[in-house]
Amino acid sequence: MSDHARLAQLEAEHVELVLRRFDRRDAWDLGRSIAERALAEGFPVAVDVRTSSGILFHASLPGATGDNDVWAAKKAATALRFETSTALLETRIENGGRDMYEPGWLDPVVYAVAGGAVPIRVDGVGVVAVATVSGLPSADDHDLVVAGITSLGLLRD
Repeated sequence: MSDHARLAQLEAEHVELVLRRFDRRDAWDLGRSIAERALAEGFPVAVDVRTSSGILFHASLPGATGDNDVWAAKKAATALRFETSTALLETRIENGGRDMYEPGWLDPVVYAVAGGAVPIRVDGVGVVAVATVSGLPSADDHDLVVAGITSLGLLRD
């Protein structure tokens, strides 16, 4: 897929991935759905669903490492800060040539600009959480999260 096509796809997801609702049960269902898909494929990933105030779901699957947990937290912090998927942010940066880690911008100890964190946006409310996968290439992490979100059956009509 070309960079332009990927950017268009990610921009469309940003607008379209809006849920009717999202509560703690939905967070469990989402995390479990992503983890089950990853297990079935043998993906060595960490799966994380969190709000700005706490973790709602976390699983470290076979083959994942503590590093994946750290990256999941950093990607989640980035998605929550910018209220956009880290894949979209990463692609926008690549197309715009900006260095997000230039002095005074993003602290690499706290944030990571790599695909895999997707904000959970509720219609009429805004971003309420973020779902994150870490352990695969950025685009694959992102796509795994999006597949989980769309499988919930909660997208607004």
